[in-house]
Amino acid sequence: MILVAGSANLDFVVRAPRIPAPGETVLGRDFQTFPGGKGANQAIASARAGAAPTAMLLALGNDTFAAPLEASLKAAGVRVHIVRSEDEPTGTAFICVADDAQNAITVAPGANNVLRDFHLPPLDGFTHLLLQLETPLATVKAYALAARARGVKVVLNAAPAQKLPRALLAMVDILIVNEGELGIVCSHKGTTAQCLARIEVPCVVVTLGERGCCARIDGRMVSQEGFTVKAVDTTAAGDTFCGVLVAALGRRLAFAQALRQASAAAALACTRLGAQSSIPTHAEVNKFLQKLAATSP
Repeated sequence: MILVAGSANLDFVVRAPRIPAPGETVLGRDFQTFPGGKGANQAIASARAGAAPTAMLLALGNDTFAAPLEASLKAAGVRVHIVRSEDEPTGTAFICVADDAQNAITVAPGANNVLRDFHLPPLDGFTHLLLQLETPLATVKAYALAARARGVKVVLNAAPAQKLPRALLAMVDILIVNEGELGIVCSHKGTTAQCLARIEVPCVVVTLGERGCCARIDGRMVSQEGFTVKAVDTTAAGDTFCGVLVAALGRRLAFAQALRQASAAAALACTRLGAQSSIPTHAEVNKFLQKLAATSP
C-alpha cells in the first residue's frame, strides 16, 4: 500500500494565448476550477492510473474549497486522513495555461502549512511513503525519519525545488526531480550526469519532459524515451509520473517497466485539461502501451 503525505489545493485555471511576462497583462479565455495540489494529484495517480491501494494524509480548511478536493480523492478510491484547520483556508493554486500547453503556477499553501509530525498515521502495511515540498520542510523531514525507522521506502518529489539538507536526503530512497529541480537540489549548473554525481541518494529519477526520463539506480543508468502525444495542458504530468512510478514499484514491477508505465501515464495526462481531471485510468495506460507495442516494428 502507498501512503502519500502532502498538499491539496483547489486550482483556478485560466487558458490564455501565452503566459504573461513580468508586468504584462494577457487577456485570457476559459476559466475553470479543478481539484489539485501535488500531494493529492500524486495520490490519485497512484490509485487511478497506478492501480495501487493508496492512502493520503492532507490538511484542508473549514471552507467550501475543501469539498471538491475530498470528493475527488474519495472518488479515485484514495483512503483519506484529513487534518481540518479552523485557522487556515484550503490551499489554492492560480494557473495560467498557454496555447502551447505550458503553464505558470502560483500556490497559496493555506492549510497545507499546518501539517505536523504528529499527524502522520500509523505506517503498518505501507511499502512506500511519497512526499513533496508543498508542506513544511520540517514536517517532510519528520515523516521521512518515521518511515525510515519503520522500514518504509521514502520517495521524495523535490518540488517546488529548493536546496535540501543532507540529513533529509540521507533518509530518501528515491528522489524524483525534473531537470531544473535537479540543478537546484544539488546546487550545480552542470550536465545531468554531473548533477547526479553530487546527490547521495541510492536512486534518482530525472524527468525530461517530452524526451522521457532517466534514472540512476545504485550507480547504473536506466532511461525511458518519451511518448508522442498532442499536448493540451502539462499541469500534473509530473505528479502523474510520480504517483504511477511509486504505485508500480509498490506492485513490484521492475524499475524499467515502472518508468515506462509512469511515462505513458504522464503523456496521457498532457492530452487533457486540468490536474486530477487529466489523470488516466490504469486501463487507459495499459491500452496505450499495448497499442504502441502492436504498431512498433
